[in-house]
Parts: sequence; C-alpha cells; structure tokens
Amino acid sequence: MDAARTPGIFLHQYAGLPHGPAFEDWRGRAFGRCGLDIGPSQGDSIDCRLQVSVIDNIVLAIPEGASAQYSRTQSHLADGSDDLVLIAAHAGLVRVGQNGHTVELTPAQMVLVDMSITGTVGHTDEDRFTTIRMPRRALLDINPRAEDKLSQVLCDGAVAETILRYHALAANHAPHLDAVGQRLTAQHMVDLVGLLLGTDAEHASRAHGRGQAAARLDLMRADVMASLGRNDLCLAEVATRSGLSPRQAQRLFEQAGTTFTEFVLEQRLLQARKLLGDPRARARKISDIAHSSGFSDLSYFNRAFRKRFGATPSELREA
Repeated sequence: MDAARTPGIFLHQYAGLPHGPAFEDWRGRAFGRCGLDIGPSQGDSIDCRLQVSVIDNIVLAIPEGASAQYSRTQSHLADGSDDLVLIAAHAGLVRVGQNGHTVELTPAQMVLVDMSITGTVGHTDEDRFTTIRMPRRALLDINPRAEDKLSQVLCDGAVAETILRYHALAANHAPHLDAVGQRLTAQHMVDLVGLLLGTDAEHASRAHGRGQAAARLDLMRADVMASLGRNDLCLAEVATRSGLSPRQAQRLFEQAGTTFTEFVLEQRLLQARKLLGDPRARARKISDIAHSSGFSDLSYFNRAFRKRFGATPSELREA
C-alpha cells in the first residue's frame, strides 16, 4: 500500500513474499526512482513500512518493519548518482555494507555511505535506523574532507542527538513549509552532518552558526507547539530537553528577533484565533478555548487577544 499524507511525504508499505505482480508493482513505485532494491532481511518474506520525506534537495527516510534489506547493486550504479547518505542507528545492531566492507552500528552511532558504490542495510523489529540522503556537493561545501569519513563509525554525543531529534521534526513537519522554509531546513540538516564529520575552523564556524543553533531553535519551537495547552510551560524545561541552559536558549530566541515569552504568547494567541474561527469549535466556550491554548487567566487572555488582533475574542467569533 502506498499513500501520500501531504505533498513531499510518501508512505510505502508491503508484507509478503518478494515476487509476483503485486510485489513487482509496489517495488517499482517505492524504489524505482531512488536507485535501490529491496528483499527480506530475515526469513522468506518482506515486512516493510517506509516513510520518505522530500525536503528541497535532501531526502529523509524512516524505515520500519520486521524484515527488509535495502541494496544498491552494480546495476543500480548506472543511474550515475553520487549522493551521500547518513545512516543513524536507533535500536539494536544495524549492519551497513559498502563494497563488501561491513560496519556495525549501535544506537546513536552513524555512518556516512556513498551511493556511487554498492551497499546494503537492513532492519528487523529489533534493529532500526533512519537515513538522510543529500547531494555530495552540498556536504562537501560544508566539509571538503567529508569523503575521508566514509564507512567510519561516527558518534558525537551532542551533535548526534541533535541530528536524531531534528530528523524526527523535519521528516514530519518540513514538507508542510514553503520553498524558503524547506531550503533552510535542508541546509540546517546538511550543516549538522558537516559538524558530525568534523570541519576546519572556517567551515565549522559557518556550519555551527547555521546548523546546530538553528536546529536547536527549531526543536524548542516544536516543543513549545506541542505543549501550548500547558499553562506551566517554562523556558528552563524546554531548554533542558534541548540540551541547553536557559540563558543559551533565550539567546537563540533573541537572535531570531523575539524572546521565549513572546514566542509562546504569539503561538497561544494564534491557536486561540484559529479555534475561534473554526466552525467545528463553535459550541466551545471562549473560556474553554483560552484554557486549552494555555491561558489560565481569562482577563489577561482577553486583553492580550484584543491588543494583538484589534478585536475581542467575542467580536472575532461573531465577525
């Protein structure tokens, strides 16, 4: 079964033997354009659920299931792709092959592989990974010596953790962004990979400024968006979850032209306005909408709402 939840996010799912018309049709749709083949990683059958998110010039993949092995064979090399792929282990023991050489990854370890040579990687229910596919030139612009790190086990605690969290955020949310937002997200992701590989001083400064800081700010924003209904949400808690001190977190918001408090208030007001204008929420009381948007003081909510939108919540609902 294949489905697209939103433009840029593709879901491919298959369970069964790796032959027959149904399998061939699914394989062609799921892997025909990416230069890979698929078979079982254990037993005789494939059990695969694959999410692919296309974000500007990079592709993020989240494969799951009990049995799937992805391979790039000699025949696939004819497509001329020389993209680079970062494979990140999330659980179990992930085995990655390149030209007959095997690397074993434990959780939070990563490896950079080359699409211009043959390779394999597989998963089971116990062994899970995600991938970032990016143009070779984009990574070499950040780290001119990136190719020196091919097929080596990579693990930089802070950067690796940021990559894992940013991957989860970007894979599900970045395809909804406009072209500029997607381009920035893709650049931030490549910058993070460059930092993981280690860069010279000039490139490290550029990548760190754009990459890790931007990714952590995006992660904090996403954290806030997921917790808007909590009226006890505080900077210290959000900062800690992103591996930052409160002062470091506040500085990132300030560099983006706002403060943590201003960002939270703006998002709560926008959520409340959206709910007030939603016909499906017509029966909800304004006080209920205010509380579900994180406002514990109704009078403060009314004042802030009027100051921001030039009308009271009641006036906006009746407009």
